[in-house]
Amino acid sequence: MKDRIEINPKIMLGKPVIKGTRITVEHILKLLKQGLGIKEILKDYPRLKKTDIEAAIDYVSESLSKERAYPLTTQ
Repeated sequence: MKDRIEINPKIMLGKPVIKGTRITVEHILKLLKQGLGIKEILKDYPRLKKTDIEAAIDYVSESLSKERAYPLTTQ
C-alpha cells in the first residue's frame, strides 16, 4: 500500500493521492459509495490499476483502525 499512496503538501493540499496522479483516496471512496464498481472506475480513470483502488481502501481501513472512538453523551 505504501508504494501506491502518496502524501505531499504540494499535491492536492497534502491529501492522500494515488502516487503519480492527482486522484485522491477520498475521490476513489466517493466513487465506490456512489455505486461504481472497480471495473467502471478503471474505465473512467485508465491511469489507475486495481491495486490502486485496493490500496485506497486499505489506507482508509488502516487509518481508521488507529483512531480512538469516544461515545457521545447527551445530557
